[in-house]
Amino acid sequence: MARELVDDELWEIVCPLLPPPPPHKTPAGRKRFDERRVFTGIVFILQSGLPWEMLPREMGCGSGMTCWRRARDWQKAGVWEKLHRVLLAKLRNADRLDFSRVIADSSSVRAVHGGKKLAPTRLIGARRAASITLSSTAMARRSTSS
Repeated sequence: MARELVDDELWEIVCPLLPPPPPHKTPAGRKRFDERRVFTGIVFILQSGLPWEMLPREMGCGSGMTCWRRARDWQKAGVWEKLHRVLLAKLRNADRLDFSRVIADSSSVRAVHGGKKLAPTRLIGARRAASITLSSTAMARRSTSS
């Protein structure tokens, strides 16, 4: 039997972070799909890399669009950032983080006060070639005599 994507331990961490469901606009209509099943669908899509619309119905996680909408709503509510912080704290407390394999991407790390000022970089490339279609010289005009 396949391993469950969202086990009880993970769900106990995620569940309190989720916003309360919005109230029904009308009493009739479709019932809201179970949060745990939708979360499982989101995890499956993120792990597999499949497009949302290819979420297998057999998984019982609702449609890909349902999962996508819920992921979007949870993003707006800050669920993913909170979940990231909670899981990092749990890993840190369990001494399961290995910082020897961490890479800081300089394009996303903020340089305090703009960083050290460097001398301007000299241009070493060739100058731009003249354009055939656009010239800075006066353009020839066709005389229109009637």
